[in-house]
Order: sequence, then C-alpha cells, then structure tokens
Amino acid sequence: MRRLIIAALAVCALVPLLLPAASAGKLAGRLSGRRAPGFSLMDINYNQHDLADYRGRVVVIDFVRTDCPLCQTFAGVGERIRVKFGERVAVLTVVNAPPDNLNTVADFIKKYGVKNPVLFDTFQAAASYMKLTPVNPQFALPHLFLIDGSGQIRMDYEYEPGDNDAYFSGEATPLMAEIQKLVDESAAGAKKAK
Repeated sequence: MRRLIIAALAVCALVPLLLPAASAGKLAGRLSGRRAPGFSLMDINYNQHDLADYRGRVVVIDFVRTDCPLCQTFAGVGERIRVKFGERVAVLTVVNAPPDNLNTVADFIKKYGVKNPVLFDTFQAAASYMKLTPVNPQFALPHLFLIDGSGQIRMDYEYEPGDNDAYFSGEATPLMAEIQKLVDESAAGAKKAK
C-alpha cells in the first residue's frame, strides 16, 4: 500500500511526517519497555494535564488527528474504556497543532461524544513517544500507548490493517483485555505495598 503524507512540520530540526494509518510493517510494541516521557499539555479548556499527575493509574494515550476516520472510530473505544474502568484508567487523547486547533477539537469532542481530555501538543510529546530523529522522522496515526501505574510504557500499537484491527475498532476486545491485565497488576501491587 502506498504511503501518503498528510502533514509535515519542522520541529527542532526534526521533520515528523504524519502518515495515514495504513503504514508498512508490524510496529506493535516497538516503542514499549521504557519510561513514558513526561509532558504537561493543555486541553481545550486551558487546563494543564501533567503525566505525573496520573501516577498510580493505568494511562491510555492515543495520538490522533481529528480528521482521521480511524481516530474518530477510536473515540468511541476511549469512551468505553472510561466507562468500564472509571478512575482506575485515564484516557488522554493527544492532537498536534497544527493541523488541529481549538475549532477542530471542539467539533471532534461534540461529534464523537469525547469525555476524556483532548490535549494539544506541538509535536514535542509526539517526538518523544515516537522516538523521532532525523533518521526516523515519521510516524503514523492513530498510535496508542498503554502506561502502567509506575509510569512504564507496557505496550504501544500503531494501526496495521489486518494485524491489529480489533485494537482500534469499536469492539476493541483485545485492548480491553490488555488494559484489564494492567489494572489487575496495579491492584495487586497496591495490596502488596500495604
């Protein structure tokens, strides 16, 4: 499948290219097994969200574009996660400005019933999470990161057609199972600490 560039920006001598979801190669987990990069990003209401504030909880971070159809589908999955796990799991949606802005995010929130925070990045958090370099200046959207209560990236998922469809679809059963496993581990760790 041909890669199609949908946006490009220069950031600190890096040129991240946002590619559509259909990228080549299996990429699940290639950015996992490390401490989640910290950030403090603003939401549409100008509230800051610092990743450190979520320590002790499982965090799902999804990097999206509001005009990406698969990202729009995942908005419903994010809501299912929020409803199923409540305060035990935080769902944070991250968009990059540009191309997204207050208007596109407000429309996205309203149209897809998004209740979790949608945070504005200027490609700095994305560059850290995706390990962008001049040699590796690209990433595809959507991209999910599962972070455990101690702040470690346990798994990441970049959409791959036919390979991990269920993680991004309205069903999202495998993703829910992965999150449940992290929630259970977190609860077991909390009991041991007492």
